[in-house]
Amino acid sequence: MDFALIMFVLLLVTGGVWLLDRFALQAKRAAEIKEPWWVEYAKSFFPVILAVFLLRSFLVEPFKIPSGSMIPTLQVGDFILVNKFTYGIRLPIVSKKIIDINNPQRGDVMVFHYPENPSVDYIKRVVGLPGDVIVYRGKQLLVNGVLQQQKHEGEYNYVESGLSFVHTERYSENLDGHAHAALINPDMPAIHLGSVAEFPQRAQCSYSEKEMRCTVPAGHYFMMGDNRDNSRDSRYWGFVPDNLIVGKAFFIWMNFGDLKRIGLSIN
Repeated sequence: MDFALIMFVLLLVTGGVWLLDRFALQAKRAAEIKEPWWVEYAKSFFPVILAVFLLRSFLVEPFKIPSGSMIPTLQVGDFILVNKFTYGIRLPIVSKKIIDINNPQRGDVMVFHYPENPSVDYIKRVVGLPGDVIVYRGKQLLVNGVLQQQKHEGEYNYVESGLSFVHTERYSENLDGHAHAALINPDMPAIHLGSVAEFPQRAQCSYSEKEMRCTVPAGHYFMMGDNRDNSRDSRYWGFVPDNLIVGKAFFIWMNFGDLKRIGLSIN
């Protein structure tokens, strides 16, 4: 069950008990009689649950990075904070936007509900905005016909879960003026055609052994992982609609395996 939904149910239960006691039970209870334990607990937990619910719903929400698809920007085990109001105020649970503030920009690191299973949260980098033409050819990214420059920065090696050693090359990529790190494995194909799913508005994309080309539909975004050859992203499952956006990742607050990452901003 979704954590926000659990919090909402607890909020209704504890708040309901508090109201029931305030307007019905309290008047019938003698002054010297102690209130029932379940009333005491509900009244104690209600303000705490309310504060946490409002904080997570409208301000910031914590997430843990479970996979290496965003290495080197984010490492497995990073605990991050996500700004919930950067892209507008949304109603909890239903994620309906009620106040529009900003739209995602190219280069943003964004958390969203996975289109194939909205109960799962994903984190990737915004590469394509509505109307953009995205081409991935020869491990290079083109946005609206403009090649996004890459600068080679040397080798980058890491160990995957299961103690599998991975050798890649690290690049600094300039995504429409937003510089960020990206990993490319020269031994891997640019795209695994057999892994491309039949996703909504699949007709907006074309695939070949040499390139992938997609036109981003209105109200949707094209997402890619910084670990380009170890990321299942929009190249494979399609576009992220606006109603599945959670927020913008901005801060690493903990990593128990590497304390030096605490306090790093996410670019």
